[in-house]
Amino acid sequence: MIRVLIADDHMIVREGVKQLFNLTLDIVVTAEANSGTQVLQQLQEKEVDVALLDINMPAPNGLELIRLVKASHPDLPVLIFSMHNESHIVVNALKVGATGYCSKNGDPKLLLDAIRKVHAGQRYLDAQISESMALASAFPEEVAPHTLLSKREREVLSMLAKGMSINEISTLLAISNKTVSTHKSNLMDKMSLTNFADLFRYASEHGLIG
Repeated sequence: MIRVLIADDHMIVREGVKQLFNLTLDIVVTAEANSGTQVLQQLQEKEVDVALLDINMPAPNGLELIRLVKASHPDLPVLIFSMHNESHIVVNALKVGATGYCSKNGDPKLLLDAIRKVHAGQRYLDAQISESMALASAFPEEVAPHTLLSKREREVLSMLAKGMSINEISTLLAISNKTVSTHKSNLMDKMSLTNFADLFRYASEHGLIG
């Protein structure tokens, strides 16, 4: 029996995945989490064979969460299950320790195949993502990373570069601290930035501070 931890901050997604697993004889959910913090806590308390993680959740999330999971459980397969299928995000996730990457847009049966493969020690990329990565590699485009950001992510990037805090940005944009933190994590991942110094340097070089 493959014991799976499902981590997604949307309950409807977790429930849908559990219903899918209920149709199998070899996959069972033994832990759930709706944030990076809960993921780390559940891994300490429950027996898990595969961690199925959304890359966008309350912090820690994204690449940071993958690093933390692999640091505490180096042999645990981490399968990313996400709507974000951009080549650079997939590559960065694999670089920091993800065992596989599965699109939420794919056939549900592919998710079952992915879990079984990573549990067996294999890597997994669904065909859609593999094709996208192959095309990106064969026909690289000189596109500035910040052009891949949403309008709101670019706003948050500019404000962070100005030295504004999460609370200040939250107040100015009239959104929650959690949402600001999610935007920050997403833009850091999309741009392959690891710290504030990198963010400030990039924003300065590209005239994004305003």
